[in-house]
Amino acid sequence: MIGIAKPLLGDEEKRAVLEVIDSGMITQGPRVQAFEHAFAGMCGVKHAIATSSGTTALHVALLAAGVGAGDEVITSPFTFIASANSILYTGARPVFVDIDPVTFNIDPKLIEAAITPNTKAILPIHLFGLSCEMQPIMTIANRHDLQVIEDACQSHGADYMGRRVGSFGIGTFSFYPTKNMTSAEGGMITCDDDYLEAHCRMIRQHGMRQRYFHDELGFNYRMTDIQAAIGLEQLKKLAARNEQRRKNASYLNKNLQGVITPITPQGCTHVFHQYTVRVPGGRRDALRSYLQEHGVGSEVYYPVPVHRQKFYVEELGYRQAFPEAERAAQEVLSLPVHPGLSQADLETIVARVNEFMDTNIA
Repeated sequence: MIGIAKPLLGDEEKRAVLEVIDSGMITQGPRVQAFEHAFAGMCGVKHAIATSSGTTALHVALLAAGVGAGDEVITSPFTFIASANSILYTGARPVFVDIDPVTFNIDPKLIEAAITPNTKAILPIHLFGLSCEMQPIMTIANRHDLQVIEDACQSHGADYMGRRVGSFGIGTFSFYPTKNMTSAEGGMITCDDDYLEAHCRMIRQHGMRQRYFHDELGFNYRMTDIQAAIGLEQLKKLAARNEQRRKNASYLNKNLQGVITPITPQGCTHVFHQYTVRVPGGRRDALRSYLQEHGVGSEVYYPVPVHRQKFYVEELGYRQAFPEAERAAQEVLSLPVHPGLSQADLETIVARVNEFMDTNIA
């Protein structure tokens, strides 16, 4: 089976973990600090704050930005649910706007109409490895004095107009095993603001500025040195592996037939966390079954938009329709693109997709 994802961990990661174990400093320590410094450098920002997951990175970033009860945060309904749930954790309410049907990212043209007196922040999600259109988003945010929290959990190393995602507002990243780089579990917050950095660190560690003196309600959202050791080695390999993802995506773009392949807008560098096609004509699920039967893994990211999830409908009362997000949920299919693929794997993926689409054209 050609898997949809494949964490690539080598001897370098093994040695780094063993060195941490042998040191006796296995919780948050010097490796976390080194990982933060290196990741900040990759993103082109002053500060990076490591956390226990991408979700906790989002939660801490929102709290540090002052988001709380009664506030609204504008975001996309087409995402993994952690993006919106993190807003709920603060007591605020997600306000959804629809997506651009080409990029699958939040449509900047729809954001301003969703702003109310309660709007505190915009949370754009750089989905599948492609940056949102940050220039218009930042212009809107500045005009209305709104915070911007970037969900870059799927876009490590992606660029927009020469700048890395996570460097426009407050960035958040995930290091879950299927991501472009991993620390087994873990997350990161990025920013340039000194006060914000200090506040994130305090929230991350039980609200402490000074040991055993707790200034506010905080959490235990720390990363361990074991995780950071893995992350440091993975970060060294990120650029080369992102380039391999782009090469794999280019091959698929050139050779797949009958499906709508992803695009990279001018000025963007896509890192293809997922290679997501549209399958028109109601054939997505049949294609996925066919691929499974013929040894090619695939996945639907995401089959139910957040505003259609049971909890959001029945408990929170979401009723608004977002037609582009809903149509995408019926048509998207992600195919393997990870750097562990061989040329034979790529040829098999193309052959299986094309033979299905060729024999099932309506």
